[in-house]
Amino acid sequence: MSASHSAALPTRPLASAVPTLDADEAGTVIWHRDHLRVRDQPAVAAAATDEHVLPLFVFDPAFYGSEGLACDARVGFLHDCLADLDAQYRRRTGRGLTYAHGDPIDVLGRFREAGWDVVAAAGPSGRYGHERDRRARDEHDVAFVSGDGLVRHTDRPRRDWQARVEAWFEAEPHEWDPATVTNRAFETEVTIDSVADAYDVVPQKSQVPTGGTERARARLEAFAERTREYPGNISSPVDARDGTSGLSPYLKFGCLSVREVYQYVDEHAPDGRGAEMFVSRLFWNKHYEQKLEDWPGWLDAAANPVLTGFNADRHDPELIDAWKRGRTGYPMVDASMRCLAATGWLNFRMRALCVSFYYHVLQQPWQIGADWYHHHLLDSVASINYTQWQSQCGLVGRPTLRRYNPRKQVRDQDPDGEFITRWVPELEPLPTEYLDRPEHTPLAVQEDCGVVIGETYPRPIVDYESARAEFRERFGAVRAAAADALADPDVADRASLSGGRSSARAIARKHGTAAGASRDDATQTHLDAFGESEFRPE
Repeated sequence: MSASHSAALPTRPLASAVPTLDADEAGTVIWHRDHLRVRDQPAVAAAATDEHVLPLFVFDPAFYGSEGLACDARVGFLHDCLADLDAQYRRRTGRGLTYAHGDPIDVLGRFREAGWDVVAAAGPSGRYGHERDRRARDEHDVAFVSGDGLVRHTDRPRRDWQARVEAWFEAEPHEWDPATVTNRAFETEVTIDSVADAYDVVPQKSQVPTGGTERARARLEAFAERTREYPGNISSPVDARDGTSGLSPYLKFGCLSVREVYQYVDEHAPDGRGAEMFVSRLFWNKHYEQKLEDWPGWLDAAANPVLTGFNADRHDPELIDAWKRGRTGYPMVDASMRCLAATGWLNFRMRALCVSFYYHVLQQPWQIGADWYHHHLLDSVASINYTQWQSQCGLVGRPTLRRYNPRKQVRDQDPDGEFITRWVPELEPLPTEYLDRPEHTPLAVQEDCGVVIGETYPRPIVDYESARAEFRERFGAVRAAAADALADPDVADRASLSGGRSSARAIARKHGTAAGASRDDATQTHLDAFGESEFRPE
């Protein structure tokens, strides 16, 4: 961001406005960071017990510019969501959002000085958000309102999680009466358009949906009618693009609550395997939120301490760069990574494949890859992204390692090469039968089709068989110690999937599967919960 752009935005747009309020007109600020909706929103319902409310969104410079925390598509999607949220408030209260720009802690401080209370919806967040919210609580007594089904502030918080979250899914949503409140919103110099102009927000990613609650509800209603097709559309990146719900970015920004989605599907979708699989992912969504609520260390530290720093001594920036750019010589990995960078989307199996390839084959430090996903994925939330990276890498230290063969995934998930040639067009002339291992294409065929491996498309940057064997040997050397570490109750709690499995089984029974989810089904549901672009768990 240039200096002129920085100057174009008033960083203290409320400095003169807030102090002009009479003391008896002060009320409650609803600080929206996510949860960008007015229905089933605990902070909105809590604030509406006051006479005066002021819905506020602060455009935080930390999320913008070349070093910003969010990719261009996520910023654009956020702006869509804010315009929709503003319209929601205007329909209900006659006024919309108040926008500010700058350090949120400074802005909230000015409201507190003017006598306003501040509330926000509680929820686990990433590194920056965790520290920002801590400062808001400590410096300005901001109240973070629970109401998301998570268990907080107990010695062993996950002990009661299963019963609580199941009851939360079935409970009535948070409600409030707009007729009982006055929205004290201010018109400021800050608008969505002025922020977009100042920071040159022109998203370059393609196939990005429009944000907002209205669009989310339309997607939910359309998807509920076709849940029977859902199980067959998850694994292939070709089928998953349009065959899944597409709700995950809307849930990431809170355009709908997870409970709203559950209750709508429960009421409108036909019973069967599709509804069961879909709803179980909603439970996994809350499971991983609870995990991050219990232990913020998921963002930076190995869940199993024995595995701390595993692969760190093999850090190779060139290998990582090839993985990020989709230039590894493994077509399914390359197509997936290019798709991620170009669209901010990737279905669950391809996310898991690329994690496995990065950690088990390239043998690189997990945090760098996890941060890359978190920046580029439109639907990424820390509670899903980082816990799933650790689980897929094997950093919980449980016996089973989930490793994906990048060649087999070509044959199983893209046998006609539709996905690969869409994102790796230089391979389009190559006969389909060679897409799983282009380097084995006979030289005569390469010459005939004009695809020269090593020139047109890179050779594999590592040998798959030897790298896989090497990782197995290295990991095997610490496996016993990692298993022993699970005797520590804290480590065992972090590694546990029991609460998520039990809840998934309970909901499976409710939705009419013959015998509920088997252990294998539950395990696969957990694995699939990485990102079908479905709910952040997927």
